[in-house]
Amino acid sequence: MTIIDKTENAPVARGGDDSGQPLLQVRDLHVEFATRDGVVNAVNGVNYEVAAGETLAVLGESGSGKSVTAQAIMGILDMPPGRIPKGEILFRGRDMLTLSNEERRRIRGRKIAMIFQDALSALNPVLTVGYQLGEMFRVHQGLSKKAATAKAVELMDRVRIPAARQRVGDYPHQFSGGMRQRIMIAMALALEPDLIIADEPTTALDVTVQAQVMDLLAELQREYNMGLILITHDLGVVADVADKIAVMYAGRIVETAPVGELYRRPAHPYTRGLLDSIPRLDQKGQELYAIKGLPPNLTRIPAGCPFSPRCPKAQDVCRTDLPELHQVTEADGGVLEGRTSACHFWKETIHG
Repeated sequence: MTIIDKTENAPVARGGDDSGQPLLQVRDLHVEFATRDGVVNAVNGVNYEVAAGETLAVLGESGSGKSVTAQAIMGILDMPPGRIPKGEILFRGRDMLTLSNEERRRIRGRKIAMIFQDALSALNPVLTVGYQLGEMFRVHQGLSKKAATAKAVELMDRVRIPAARQRVGDYPHQFSGGMRQRIMIAMALALEPDLIIADEPTTALDVTVQAQVMDLLAELQREYNMGLILITHDLGVVADVADKIAVMYAGRIVETAPVGELYRRPAHPYTRGLLDSIPRLDQKGQELYAIKGLPPNLTRIPAGCPFSPRCPKAQDVCRTDLPELHQVTEADGGVLEGRTSACHFWKETIHG
């Protein structure tokens, strides 16, 4: 399907393009921050890609580099102290890192949008939600205040906020946490972007509301054929919505896999630890598993595998040699599509 880009009067294909090229490609991305304690190596050679209509879940503990990677894609890193010394971020084949600030500003919101983690902090408390939703149309499409408000009501209806016409003049604090998150989703959808980055969109919501928000996001993604990057630390959230998963640790991707394969047979001890940490109904009364230790200080990442100090399978080679992402195969050598692992002993982990 083709839509008309109202700001430039040029036809733009929704979702992917005829070349079959991924919507987004992140290549060897590095991000660092200069601090008084030294250089924080927040992202260390991340590679992933997202196609139109595809959902990539990026998993990992706090501090693993998930959100910093997303901020680099959006172009909203504070620089300085942040710096991108190396890498490429290709959106529809164009390297975002080579574009001017004005060119990136035109892409943000219109082509790539972001749903932030804390809706109450992301929304302006002194402006009505209708005004904030309408601003997208006033700024990018030149609509009048009345027309923009009408669009805001349409969006609120679309994300199933009850009595949208009556509530368009309400302020953020007058909505529940789940309703505020729906407003954030509506803001991201306003200009029908090709790619949405959802950064912990269900944080601080109860389980029932989490499920409602994720179902809504998945439904809207299918309707608009958008690419979706879902950033989370919760494996339980992504089971039903993701197509593939990238697991991050200490600023690196340590495993990639189709979602079903990763749950059935993790190929990295860190992923195994995350899966074992999920509460299960068939283990009532048992102590919940936790990965021992803490993530490394990103100003002093240890030699070898960064996970080795916490890994139950670590051997001498793990403490000296940094493992690259290996192609994961079946025991008989058959290639497993989309499966990689940055572990010296991935064979023992997946086939053991």
